[in-house]
Amino acid sequence: MQTANDLRALLQRIDRRSYPAYKDTRGAYQFPGYVLSIDHVQGDPFAAPSRLSIRVGGKAAAFPPALYASRPQRIALQDALTRKFGHLAARASGQAKGSGHSGLVSVSRCGQEVLERTACSLDPATGAVLLRLEVGFPANGRTINARELDKLLFDLLPRCVQGSLIYAAWKPERLQAVAHLAEDQAYIRQALPKLGLCAFVADGSILPRSSGVSQLPMEGAVPFRSPASLSVTLDLPHRGKLTGMGVPRGVTLIVGGGYHGKSTLLKALELGVYDHIAGDGREYVITDSSAVKVRAEDGRSIVNTDVSMFIRGLPNGKDTAAFSTQDASGSTSQAANVVEALEAGAGVLLMDEDTSATNFMVRDQLMQRVIRRDMEPITPFLDRVRELYDRRGLSTILVAGSSGAYFHPADHIIQMDRYVPRDVTDLAKKEAAAFPLRSDPLPPAEDPNFARRPKADPAYAQNDRVKVKSMGRDGVLIDRENIDLRCVEQLADGEQTAALGLCLVYARRHLFDGKRTLAQIAQELENLMDQKGLEALCPGRDSVPFLARPRRQEILACLDRWRGLKF
Repeated sequence: MQTANDLRALLQRIDRRSYPAYKDTRGAYQFPGYVLSIDHVQGDPFAAPSRLSIRVGGKAAAFPPALYASRPQRIALQDALTRKFGHLAARASGQAKGSGHSGLVSVSRCGQEVLERTACSLDPATGAVLLRLEVGFPANGRTINARELDKLLFDLLPRCVQGSLIYAAWKPERLQAVAHLAEDQAYIRQALPKLGLCAFVADGSILPRSSGVSQLPMEGAVPFRSPASLSVTLDLPHRGKLTGMGVPRGVTLIVGGGYHGKSTLLKALELGVYDHIAGDGREYVITDSSAVKVRAEDGRSIVNTDVSMFIRGLPNGKDTAAFSTQDASGSTSQAANVVEALEAGAGVLLMDEDTSATNFMVRDQLMQRVIRRDMEPITPFLDRVRELYDRRGLSTILVAGSSGAYFHPADHIIQMDRYVPRDVTDLAKKEAAAFPLRSDPLPPAEDPNFARRPKADPAYAQNDRVKVKSMGRDGVLIDRENIDLRCVEQLADGEQTAALGLCLVYARRHLFDGKRTLAQIAQELENLMDQKGLEALCPGRDSVPFLARPRRQEILACLDRWRGLKF
């Protein structure tokens, strides 16, 4: 391995040469206390920045093993290191001047959620820390400015490393609080099924966000307070006793007037599948980790999906037990989304009436009198929601503002009144008794067919040059194929969509064989990331991009939305 002095001498030799000479810097260099690796060098100052990595050995980093004893603690510690390094890097960024991206220093931009990322990883066996970053190598025009890069690599970066990746730079109580919060959140998540709950919202939580473009908590917002009938007290390992609202398994309805907080509560629940940082206001909003938000999605691609539970007897004679379309309607897309959630192993469905297809959700009494059941191919969700829980154990949490028909199948009805939840189950059931549902008897739905096995593509397996580009949380571009993920609402970070793109590329190369089902492929991708990390998704690349780990439910959602899927 070369030394830091070797790198400095190299920079002096290439100073003022044309920009491609920076390629000579690739390699690993021993600095005092850590190893700096230059993994990928940008082609010119206006191209994507160069990719570097910093490895600090376990003895030098010296983080106590108690801080990363469990997987949730380790991910939380990695998240804390990434955030602090990013904060210090933001100060250093731009201090080296030049054209294009000269002087840029950046790492992953973490949101309010705590996600497993390639940006920082800690080896649980040795305690070694690996951090990945991007640096814009300085230039004047397209001429190397090695003196400015020397300042970055030998002055600014060492300060970032010493201030974030070394335990001595931290206040011990701060990292202890990170570990304790992660352990408490894991405790709640594990306790949910034992208590017969699908979600928990702690009293005092701040659910509203400051704006539509910011996930920071709203100042002056009404703190959450559980109704007494749904109040649950947990005894956490570190926080101690914590009281809040337990959402029982079954069918739960969230009702109330406009602007009273119905969708705000649902949004907190849908992102409760992830842990949140301290101070977010939702750090103790914990949802069943398999919960899936479902909505209508006009225009999406559906391939060979069994939607016969909800749709059958189409006028055009299409087989709804193996339904395909490249331009789904609101009702067919929502039916497919529900069935695909079942296929992905969801234990909870989350729905908002505002983003649902009306004819999929309910048919009122007058419509049923005019259009008989035998004339309507759609079986509304209202007629299946009870069966989904009683026969398949799939709970539903539904926001409804206009249809009281769901009072009948609901187990619990929560009214949001100026952001304060009230249990109105008894009142709603009493009122609903005066409006009995009129419906013809409906036979139970047959179990959906989940034996979809995508075919192998030998030509694709031989193509080793595939471009994957994240389009933020909206989707991912694979070569010229755009996979639209705008309606997969539980994606919290654009780095998750980048990982989903690589999941699809890996699956097409190695797992599409006509034998594995889509659910098995998603599970194998999860196993791969469990065993080898996110880096295993990009073998053969000269550097690992910034990625964040998606759930199995989003992996399957991405596979289902690829328009090239063939069986």
